[in-house]
Amino acid sequence: MFRSNWTYVGIFIIAFFVVCAVAAPWIAPEDPYKIELMLELMPPNSDFIMGRDINGTDIFSRLIYGARISLVVGAIVVSVSGFIGIFLGLISGYYGGWIDLTLMRVVDILLAFPGLLLAIALVAVLGPSISNVIIALTVLGWVPFARLVRGQVIAVKERNYILAARTSGQSDLRVMFFHILPNIFSVVIVQATFNLAGVIISESSLSFLGLGAPPGTPSWGAMLSEGKEVILDAPHVSIFPGLAIMLVVLAFNFVGDGLRDKYDPKTETR
Repeated sequence: MFRSNWTYVGIFIIAFFVVCAVAAPWIAPEDPYKIELMLELMPPNSDFIMGRDINGTDIFSRLIYGARISLVVGAIVVSVSGFIGIFLGLISGYYGGWIDLTLMRVVDILLAFPGLLLAIALVAVLGPSISNVIIALTVLGWVPFARLVRGQVIAVKERNYILAARTSGQSDLRVMFFHILPNIFSVVIVQATFNLAGVIISESSLSFLGLGAPPGTPSWGAMLSEGKEVILDAPHVSIFPGLAIMLVVLAFNFVGDGLRDKYDPKTETR
């Protein structure tokens, strides 16, 4: 199905973390909020395979529950922003004119700002919380979808089967969603896969800065932030959440590369 074995590695890693997130109450050996100050900064051993953090909490348990936040935030942001971006991209590319001009200028304005800095500003205004992180990342996340879909629609809308659908009397919405969208959806899936990786990094970055999950919440970014204070004395506190972020982001990029190679005609084997 895919040319590169790395794509299958990515699928396996994503499936592993999804299973861990879903089955966290049964997999995690301890309560991720349980504080054991007597076990503060205990290194990895046979009893606690990833050791303990600055509060004596089991890092392995917090890592498993942290997967829930990263994956759920990624799924929600990409789903909502993808829907908005696809809809606006279809309208912009299909109708053109002042609609296209207006929407693309909004896209250009948003692209002119560094994405993470704008997300930090929005969360700072709204207040630090997971829900506000989702809102901030969604406000920015629809832009690449809209731009991509708009370009694909412009390339597709003048083809014969689209002209035949329009001349048969079908409505514009039906032409867009039943004829154009299915024929460009493969590139949208590829874009969504790469966006998931970006959203996970952004959520972790905001949590690292204290703008995401509330203090004490098992979030990978927050765990990294806690670990930076003791990185010389207890590096395991930072290493394991950092590895988790790296593996998940790499996995989504591997899958995105595999999907791009599979669906992009320019890389298709002849």
